[in-house]
Amino acid sequence: MSKQRLALLIDTKRCIACNSCAVACKIENNLPDGNWWNRVMTVGGGHLDEPRGEYPNLEMYNVTLSCQHCENPACVKVCPVGATYKDPDTGVVRQDYDRCIGCRMCMSACPYTGVRSFNWEEPSYHLDFAVGDRDVSPHQKHVVEKCTFCWHRLAKGLQPACIEACSPRARIFGDLNDPESDVSKMLKDRDYFTLLPERDTEPNVYYLV
Repeated sequence: MSKQRLALLIDTKRCIACNSCAVACKIENNLPDGNWWNRVMTVGGGHLDEPRGEYPNLEMYNVTLSCQHCENPACVKVCPVGATYKDPDTGVVRQDYDRCIGCRMCMSACPYTGVRSFNWEEPSYHLDFAVGDRDVSPHQKHVVEKCTFCWHRLAKGLQPACIEACSPRARIFGDLNDPESDVSKMLKDRDYFTLLPERDTEPNVYYLV
């Protein structure tokens, strides 16, 4: 068992789909062009920001999608070189770019479509200078990338960048192994769901309803 079980709660009643979390993630981690580790999805109609139903009986909410940092991660089981692994102290599912051989088995095994990206070419950037934190691992060609819970920030005692960027305070981060943490208390008080529970990955991202 990990010393911590770091988890992310997303309040679907507070999320306004402003995409601040996605943009903050991209800037903080100096993500290459075309790579997004965090995306905002609309659950409702067939298009972004479109509800389902007929007025006045409409329904719509937002789900931000990124790596679920599972307790039982399918990606870790299939990686032949240990490039994707679960940190024993925090429970965070991490990615070692230097060990990754680009086989993409982790992408095939992960049931959460689109949370990982593969750099087919040398990473390119819209700007001609790096942005974000200088401690972010350099992006490489022929490796798989994904959300790290801003590992470089966790190492400094900080929260992931997406948490600080969320103006409606729809994102809550903390340790589920601490019964006094905000995440532990909120999961006791609120109804929630996780994505694809039937896959038995036990995600550490929870959606409050």
